[in-house]
Amino acid sequence: MPFDFKKEFKNFYLPKDKPQLVDVPKMQFIMVDGEGDPNSLAYQDAVQIVYALSYTLKMMGKKNQTPEDFFEYVVAPLEGLWWSDGAFSLQERSNWLWTSMIRQPDFITQENFDWAVCECKKKKPEIEVLKARLESFTEGQCVQMMHFGPYATEPATVEQMHRFMDMNNLMDMTGGIRKHHEIYLSDPRKTAPEKLKTVLRHPIDKREENRE
Repeated sequence: MPFDFKKEFKNFYLPKDKPQLVDVPKMQFIMVDGEGDPNSLAYQDAVQIVYALSYTLKMMGKKNQTPEDFFEYVVAPLEGLWWSDGAFSLQERSNWLWTSMIRQPDFITQENFDWAVCECKKKKPEIEVLKARLESFTEGQCVQMMHFGPYATEPATVEQMHRFMDMNNLMDMTGGIRKHHEIYLSDPRKTAPEKLKTVLRHPIDKREENRE
């Protein structure tokens, strides 16, 4: 069976519907940056770019581009980092900054990525794949939780995460450097809003008085 990140790393992709601590190691992603409301054309274009490149890389074995240590795998779910220049609010979207991204296997190299960019430019010239990059990202200590339902109700889930942080003497470090993180396990085009599943993850640190 193809390797599936969600099944092999359930602690990162399938948390329970209650807050939990997680230490997220370095992972490799295709990323596209942007700003504004997620309903904007710019965000939709970014999603199209990261999917196009991810599926091109997945099929590279059939193009005689197989890198060392290659194995068959399932394309990982779409993820998003969200922040703003000021205080981040889930209710105020107009000032959001974001990175749309999809995790890649560790065997994917910059050379493989550059090949995929060239392939996409030839086959889908309308997609601005030059906006994308291949980059490693280490998230570190976080609190995460599964959110069930529409994106508009996420603040209630984040509030549960904040209560968990307070009970455990932790600080929410979401800001311009460490960001609000969402992992989309459902396709909103095919899933009823009340059945959507989204992993919510916030970076944390110990409160100052609890540091050794």
